[in-house]
Amino acid sequence: MQWRILLPALLIILAGKLPLGAEPFKASDPQADWKLATNSNEVMIYSRLRSGSKVKEFKAVGEIDMPSAAVHAVIDDLEAYPSFMPYAVECRLIKRESESILISYQRLSPKICQDRDYTLRIWKKSWPAADGFVYSNRWEPANELGPAEKKGVVRVKVCEGSWLLEPDGAAKTRATYSLYTDTGGAIPVFIANRVSQIGIERLFTAVRKQVKDPKYDASER
Repeated sequence: MQWRILLPALLIILAGKLPLGAEPFKASDPQADWKLATNSNEVMIYSRLRSGSKVKEFKAVGEIDMPSAAVHAVIDDLEAYPSFMPYAVECRLIKRESESILISYQRLSPKICQDRDYTLRIWKKSWPAADGFVYSNRWEPANELGPAEKKGVVRVKVCEGSWLLEPDGAAKTRATYSLYTDTGGAIPVFIANRVSQIGIERLFTAVRKQVKDPKYDASER
């Protein structure tokens, strides 16, 4: 069930109701009500409940020992996800709506339950900071722009998330990952919430390992 970690990433309004080029909705107080859920494997994971839902929203903060540009290159390497992200079996770019907005389809195969799939609209931003650039990727569902639902594959209809990558010196990144999703199916909510904590740790492990590949070194590009 660690497949939930791949639902890149976090916000309340379905993307299909947003005008093209619009920014995802942002909560009025994004820092409110977070409670520390776990602090292990060099990742601090927080959770909170949304009104009317038993599914928890998660936020994780951890250090990655590479520059923010390299970490961002890993996050942006969508079509390579099946080679390093747990349970990802298909990930492809459908189209670019602009230089900063893209549409991506992903399918996950967690083995212990039916495959899940979804199409996302991803907003990308970056701006200069001390020792490099800050990168922000935020996403919401855009299933109407992707493939039709397939027999035997559960369509994920709620998937809101984000990555925020901030330089912490010239060679380190402070990464913040946020996720709110309802994956559907018959998985009990309390189990899904618990497994998400474990899955997020594995996500950070996967990114930390992948970013060591020289192809993501900004100085080489």
